[in-house]
Amino acid sequence: MAHLESHVKSFACKSSDRLHANNMGNRIHSGRMTSLQGFLPPLTPRGTSALVPNPPWFYSGTLLTVEYRTAVENVRAILPPDIDLAPEDPGAVAFIWADWQSCSTGGLELLDPIRSQYLEAFVVVRCSYQGQTYSRCVAIWVTKDFAIGRGWFQGYPKKLGSVHVTRLFNRGKATPRLEAGAQLGGTLAAYDHRLASAVVTLREPSESNGFVNGHKMLHNRSMPSISAGQGLSLDQIVTMGGTDLDLGQSWRGDAELVLGDSPWDELGSLLPVGEILGGYYREVGTTFAGGDLLTDRSRPI
Repeated sequence: MAHLESHVKSFACKSSDRLHANNMGNRIHSGRMTSLQGFLPPLTPRGTSALVPNPPWFYSGTLLTVEYRTAVENVRAILPPDIDLAPEDPGAVAFIWADWQSCSTGGLELLDPIRSQYLEAFVVVRCSYQGQTYSRCVAIWVTKDFAIGRGWFQGYPKKLGSVHVTRLFNRGKATPRLEAGAQLGGTLAAYDHRLASAVVTLREPSESNGFVNGHKMLHNRSMPSISAGQGLSLDQIVTMGGTDLDLGQSWRGDAELVLGDSPWDELGSLLPVGEILGGYYREVGTTFAGGDLLTDRSRPI
């Protein structure tokens, strides 16, 4: 009798499973399936697999900056035709190494550090649009895929690279201290080709970590149409900036910077180094909570 009861229960469970499967199939075919979740693909019913979680995104890290001047025509050549040169010091450039720890609301990524820690090296110029001066990132390399996804969403031209920068600690002999005479280095490579290297020697505290990267960002968000010859399905000019800024003491000093090219990157020839203006180091915290759409020329084809 016990065996018979077990058999009946097993049959009932299997029947229930088949009924659930059939109902699931009906829900799928009838278009009533639960919507897919996630901020950037891949999207799933739970949203766990999304490359990037929903904003806001929180950042804590350090910036090692080298500012220099290049020929003004080099900056003009990297700007779209409808974006103008900055009215003051238009040939100024900032090359920045950033060592970031980031997370979304709740901070779950901080307990799985590979999802929160990454480095990037990027190039910033200044520009003018509709009478206002902006900072603009014109080249950037990062070490994690989620950082690329966030960047493309924001209009940063992010690529994968190998980035390293000296870290400061408060203990031991394997670190500089945040003091006069401290030397910090940064390197960048992509596809096994060295593209940039820098050494900054700190001299004194300063009020800022430079002037080139000191404005709201102005970026182009674009995506070519899937139909050949139809232009850009996504063609927007956007602006954004950090909120909840939490800034440490900035230091300035002397700097050396060497840029190079490779078969796949034209960094050295794109914005060659002329006059070095100085180097900076700062610990920073900021939040990205969104931006503003200034111009939209998208053609949804």
